[in-house]
Amino acid sequence: MNLNPDQISGYVNQFIQVLVDYSPKLISAFLILFVGLYIIRVVNRLIRRIMEKRNLDPTLTKFLADILLWALRILLFVSFISKLGIETSSFVAILGAMGLAVGLSLQGSLSNFAGGMLIILFKPFKVGDTIEAQGIVATVAEIQIFVTKLYTANNQTVFIPNGALSNNTIINYSMQGQRRADLTFAIAYDADIKKAKDILEKILKDNPNVLKNPAPEVFVKNLTSSSVEFAVRPWAKNENYGTVFSQTLEDCKIALDEAGIAIQPYTLQK
Repeated sequence: MNLNPDQISGYVNQFIQVLVDYSPKLISAFLILFVGLYIIRVVNRLIRRIMEKRNLDPTLTKFLADILLWALRILLFVSFISKLGIETSSFVAILGAMGLAVGLSLQGSLSNFAGGMLIILFKPFKVGDTIEAQGIVATVAEIQIFVTKLYTANNQTVFIPNGALSNNTIINYSMQGQRRADLTFAIAYDADIKKAKDILEKILKDNPNVLKNPAPEVFVKNLTSSSVEFAVRPWAKNENYGTVFSQTLEDCKIALDEAGIAIQPYTLQK
């Protein structure tokens, strides 16, 4: 197509006129965009500081701040395109339809997202706690939006979906700050029960990691057909629980052997 100079001049003039007519909207729209992004950044930092000063859980702080950040960004984007003269009603309808489609296709992920919300809000555990869930005993390393990351005692990393985690039983071993070790020693009927009890009580009394309050307990738990069972129950701080458990087993075995009191094969430890 051949254009003569008059046509070219007409197109250029028309383009310049449109640009002049549209430039106020364009300038104001981008002004809103840049100023809005700056304000959102400032507001996000302010909200984070307020939540941190109120000693909210770090995971909850980050989660709420991120939700607020993206909500404000979406509102800013809608304002931006509205200022450009683009009809927003149809755009919002499209976003709603897309959101519904994504929601239906990601029902499992949404369940995990809701589970993460429940965990963050109700705090059945926090980072650093040792918990038992889904047949796993491990330490909580990170509470994410969709999964919770845990470290086992043998340094394995386990990811449990928050949906399953929030809808099942969780045992938190760290929440109370102290734990009781439940051990059972079985001795023969012809052994001196009083002497055995005194030995077991002395072992617990001499262990510096065994708490005095609550007081440790030693008592006859059961009389079986072949043995007398003693329950040995020392209390310890969470960080000393493993040490107290193993030390008590070792020290009781050595002390009973030295006293000539044989431990029966049927011995339970929990």
